[in-house]
Amino acid sequence: MTFTFEAAVARRKFDVSFSLSQGETLAVLGPNGAGKSTLLNLISGSLSPDSGHAELDGDVLFSAGSGRKRVWQPPHTRGISLLAQQALLFPHLTVLDNVAFGPTSSGVKKRTAHDAARKWLAEVDAAQFERRKPAQLSGGQAQRIAVARALAAEPKLLLLDEPMAALDIDVAPALRRTLRRVLENCTAIIVTHDILDAYTLADRVIVIDNGRIVEDGPTRRVFEQPRDPFTANLAGLNVLSGIRTPLGLRTADGVELAIGAGAAGAVGSECSAAIRPSDVRVSTSPPPDGANALPATITDLEPRGDLVRVRALNFAADLPPALVADLDVSIGTAVWFTFDPGSAIIYSANR
Repeated sequence: MTFTFEAAVARRKFDVSFSLSQGETLAVLGPNGAGKSTLLNLISGSLSPDSGHAELDGDVLFSAGSGRKRVWQPPHTRGISLLAQQALLFPHLTVLDNVAFGPTSSGVKKRTAHDAARKWLAEVDAAQFERRKPAQLSGGQAQRIAVARALAAEPKLLLLDEPMAALDIDVAPALRRTLRRVLENCTAIIVTHDILDAYTLADRVIVIDNGRIVEDGPTRRVFEQPRDPFTANLAGLNVLSGIRTPLGLRTADGVELAIGAGAAGAVGSECSAAIRPSDVRVSTSPPPDGANALPATITDLEPRGDLVRVRALNFAADLPPALVADLDVSIGTAVWFTFDPGSAIIYSANR
């Protein structure tokens, strides 16, 4: 089973295409307003594209645009389940009847639907709640029931829209473990702002910005070698882009940097380098040798636990508070960021 998708919505400046393999979980990330909700609405059937084509397991979900025969399959016939931020359980039904709702609606006999519901309640460790009403459940319990309800419909594709967003921080890990287990045999798309969700649940990541895909690849590679500033910020990395040189890279500002690890393209090709803020040093005067020195002006000082993140426009360093005090820096202070060649990883910009 494969899922292929391409769609454009002019009024939302949205133009995205990708494919998904059987059993693959795809995480979709991006800033607010990037087009993530538009993507889910197009797939689920609550929004129609101006042009495009989507196909799930050989079944056309929609087709539109010049030269295409127009096809529009209604949401309830698509074989897709959506798990939203809120559990949205039917308040008048028991947990068992909530989970059995999908099979029952498709014509399955009540007894068979209840058997399926009990199977999925056990799968999400919620069998003990089957006689309760939603009002008797905690937020985490209700969301686990919602997972069971979505899966009981036996969807060809499962959509998850920020499933942990409405949960308390101490509840989210348990649901994340549940999802990791049940998604092993599912084809799924999860929209999230949380990099931990992507690392824990997804085989692959795409990052959408301004209605376009700006990153696409295996989860670890995308976050360890980001090309887009939003992705780099999510991953907590500094990323420098430039032209490959024999020693490393040269930035657009003409700064020559030595990079000691990684593999990139030929000399003269476009490349990027990733550096962790914890590996960056800050000084208020240029280093004597000038090696790997980036001049910058501090734009923000952000407390982060037992460290302070010293930010410039496109670069950051994590320093102990005592060192920040010794440097006597503040917003607007001119500084130099430096790092050792071995602490950066260089990679080709054309992956």
